[in-house]
Amino acid sequence: MSVYRRILFKFYGNSSLISQNTFKNINHHLCLLPVRSISTSSKPRSLKGFFKLGLTGVTVGALVGTGYTIHHQNKPRGHIINEQTFIEPVKEVPKVEPSRKVIYPNDDSGLKLTLYQYQTCPFCCKVRAFLDYYGISYNVVEVDPVLRQSIKWSEYKKVPILIAQTESGYQPLNDSTMIISALASYLKDSDKSLTEIAKCFPFISFYDEDGSKKNEIMNKYFLMLSNEQIYPDEQISKDERKWRKWVDNVLVHVLSPNVYRTMDESLQAFNWFSEVGEWDKNFPAWERNLIVYVGSSAMYLIGKKLKKKYRLKDDVRESLYDECSKWTKELRKKGTTFHGGDHPNLADLAVYGVLNSIEGCSAFRDLLNRSNIGTWYSAMKDAVSSHRGAKYL
Repeated sequence: MSVYRRILFKFYGNSSLISQNTFKNINHHLCLLPVRSISTSSKPRSLKGFFKLGLTGVTVGALVGTGYTIHHQNKPRGHIINEQTFIEPVKEVPKVEPSRKVIYPNDDSGLKLTLYQYQTCPFCCKVRAFLDYYGISYNVVEVDPVLRQSIKWSEYKKVPILIAQTESGYQPLNDSTMIISALASYLKDSDKSLTEIAKCFPFISFYDEDGSKKNEIMNKYFLMLSNEQIYPDEQISKDERKWRKWVDNVLVHVLSPNVYRTMDESLQAFNWFSEVGEWDKNFPAWERNLIVYVGSSAMYLIGKKLKKKYRLKDDVRESLYDECSKWTKELRKKGTTFHGGDHPNLADLAVYGVLNSIEGCSAFRDLLNRSNIGTWYSAMKDAVSSHRGAKYL
C-alpha cells in the first residue's frame, strides 16, 4: 500500500469511506508529480532535488487536507439538531400607528390582534381571509418591504406576524399556517390561552439535504383541541390538512411566475399592489416608486427562476390552470359548494386567500376565463365579505 493511501486511510478509517472518484482524482494528480527516488548515498542532495521533494510534500499535504475536508463535510450526522424553541410571549412591542383598523361590531372573540403584513402577500391574504370570515377585528400594520422598520423588534423577519395582546403582554404568532391553526384552536376550544396553544407548535431545527440549517414548525396543520368530538370524522380533518399542505407546497409556487410572466404584467401587478396597499399614503413617494419599478424588475427575473425551480410548463398559465383544476375536480366529486361542505373549511379559506392575492392581476383574469373556478371563488368571496363564519363560533 502506498504512503499517501495509508495517510488517507488514517483519516477515513476504512477504505469503503473513500469514494472511487475521490481516490482516482488524488491518484491521478499524484501520478503527475515529479517524484525522484531518494538516494541512500551520503552525498548532499542538489538544490533541485530538495525543491522537488518539498514540492511533492506540499502537494501531498494539500491533497490529504482536501480529502479530510471532504470526509468531514460528508460525515454522517443526524438531520435533527437538538434544538426546540417556542414563540415566547413578550412584555411589550414598539408602538406603531396602525395603517388601518378592521372593526367588526359583533366580534365577541375577546381577541386584540395586530397583523404585520404586505397587503398582497399570499400568506398574509390567507390570514386576513380567516379573520374576515369569522368576523374578528384586527389592526393592520403595513410593513415597508424595503426597510421593514416596523418588524425590527422581531427575530422572525418574514410576514405575516400576528400579535395578540394578553393580560401580561403580547403573544406573537408566526407563519400563516401556524397562525390560522392556533386561532382556529382557540376559537373552537377556548379552555386554553393563546400562549398555551402557541407552545403546541414548537420550532424544530434540522439540516436540509444540501447541509443548510432549516427550521420547521411542528403540528402546524393540526388543531390543538382537548375536545376530540369537534372533529367527529378523522377523514374530514385529514382531507382538510391535505389541501392546506397543497396550498403551501404547490399552489402558491405557481403564482409568481404567472403574475410576473412578462415585464408589462409585472409592472401592472406592482401598480395594483400599490393601489390596494395604499403605498402612496403609507410610504414616501421615492420609496413607493423604488418598490414599484425596482421590485417589478426584480420579480420578473425571479419569476423566471421560480418557473425553472418548480418545473412549470413553458406557458406558465397552463400550470396555473392545471393546479386549480385539481381543486375544482375535487369539488365536483364531492358535489358541494365548498370543500368543507355547506360552509368553508380551513382549506377553502387557504385557497381563497392565496388566489385573492392576485385578484387584480392579468393572471387572475385569465384564470377566470380559462377555468371553472369562478363559481367557487364568488361563493367564497361572498362568505368572507359577509363574515358568515361568525355564526359557527
